[in-house]
Amino acid sequence: MSIISENIDRIKNDILECEKKSGRQAGSVKLMAVSKFHSVSEINQAINSNQFLFGENRVQEAVEKFLLINNPNIELHIIGSLQTNKVKNAVKISSCIESVDRIKLLEEIEKQSSKIDKSIKILFEYHTAEDSKSGFVSKDELYSVLEMCSNGLFPHVIPCGFMTMAPFTNDESLIRKSFITLRELSEKCKKDFPNLPLNELSMGMSGDYK
Repeated sequence: MSIISENIDRIKNDILECEKKSGRQAGSVKLMAVSKFHSVSEINQAINSNQFLFGENRVQEAVEKFLLINNPNIELHIIGSLQTNKVKNAVKISSCIESVDRIKLLEEIEKQSSKIDKSIKILFEYHTAEDSKSGFVSKDELYSVLEMCSNGLFPHVIPCGFMTMAPFTNDESLIRKSFITLRELSEKCKKDFPNLPLNELSMGMSGDYK
């Protein structure tokens, strides 16, 4: 068994324990493997260990690698800050674009997706910590965008939920506060926009996912 396989098994077991402790259904938490700077060979090792959800924040690198990986089970998310001039390629290779943090980016995703008649999932990034430089900082602004989506102004975009970056700190109370803020926002938005499938939360990295 490779180091990659061992690490994936260990993390998935840790997640299973966390699900039990929190009373969540087993398998309800997804593990995203961030594959930037990793080779096609290493990605294939992860796939052989039943890891199919990947994240990339360098669009050109992702294009070069994932066009070589022919596996229908792969789900690729574009993570991190995305420039509008990278959207054309991003929508071609990904199933979801996380970190949608401004209306201009959303409009470009709709424009490029409509050109290839592809529906693409998105997550809205919400600013919950001072360390983060991106994300919607105003709930009113976010609600305005959700209203547009609810009214069908972006027919090729599927708003699936929200993401956030917790502060880079060892203070667990601050990290939890960031995650709680996003969860509570999500619960309110689901009630206020029942026609949108806002069921996903993307948060937690290697150091704070537990």
